[in-house]
Amino acid sequence: MNAPSTSIDLSLTRLAGLLAANAPQDGTFATCIPGVHAVRAANDSAELVHGLHRPALCIVAQGAKTVMLGDESYDYDPSRMLIFSLDLPIAAMIRQASVAAPYLSFRFDFDLDRLAELILKAYPDGVPPTRPGRAVYVAQASAEIVDAAARLMALASRPEDAALLAPLVQDEIMLRLLRGPFGARLAQLGKIETHRIGKVVAWIRKHFDQPMRIDDMAQLAHMSPSSLHGQFKSLTSMSPLQFQKTLRLQEARRLMLATGMDANLACQRVGYLSASQFSREYARHFGNAPTRDMVRLRDAGLASAVSFTQ
Repeated sequence: MNAPSTSIDLSLTRLAGLLAANAPQDGTFATCIPGVHAVRAANDSAELVHGLHRPALCIVAQGAKTVMLGDESYDYDPSRMLIFSLDLPIAAMIRQASVAAPYLSFRFDFDLDRLAELILKAYPDGVPPTRPGRAVYVAQASAEIVDAAARLMALASRPEDAALLAPLVQDEIMLRLLRGPFGARLAQLGKIETHRIGKVVAWIRKHFDQPMRIDDMAQLAHMSPSSLHGQFKSLTSMSPLQFQKTLRLQEARRLMLATGMDANLACQRVGYLSASQFSREYARHFGNAPTRDMVRLRDAGLASAVSFTQ
């Protein structure tokens, strides 16, 4: 006899059906609700997909996925959810998917201004002390949050209702996250130190192709260079210079495959002064020299493995 379904099982089943309806084929689909997306894939990944992930909650309703941040890996499936609290350059691979049971994922991008307001409501006496940690983490999925995600996806097919009710459900999800066991870590977004690191991340995102001096970044963050380096690495697993290099390499790879640009021009476009340095760092990051990597990706039909921005 099969065990009775639990509340979270029923909510995940409902969420999977709604995601499938909103993502009729492979890809990431925006809904009528700002920041809410349905993601579908019918096959396991043959290649790590590299890109920049924005602050968001991700819930897998069906299938499984691995996210890489630097040398660290994070696995999540219907029993766990993934939370990003900063823009982070990652690599991702879908580990479980099939045509019969495709990978289905819910993504809710945080409105950081609204989240800051809710942090004050969730912690009126101040955010409790918490150990420093990464700006990405896996947490146990809760029936309440999965249920709220399903209700939000249900609203996506009713635009008039969504305009009125979706903001309430979005607030509910953020408040449940903040009041959960990992809420204090998410509330790091409201701390002045994290806000300062966020300013540096935003500068690097916008100016990744330009020379960067740590002293200038420290001045931007109103921190000492050593404090900036330590806190930046604590949140992102990499130094500011490594963060910039990762963005440069991701963009160079995208340019070469999407536009046919040669490696010499691509390396100049993303800010490298030395073609040999670019080739060495590209091979170290992606496993092959630029030209060989392009041939391999094109021959394998893996254009979609190049880059994404979420």
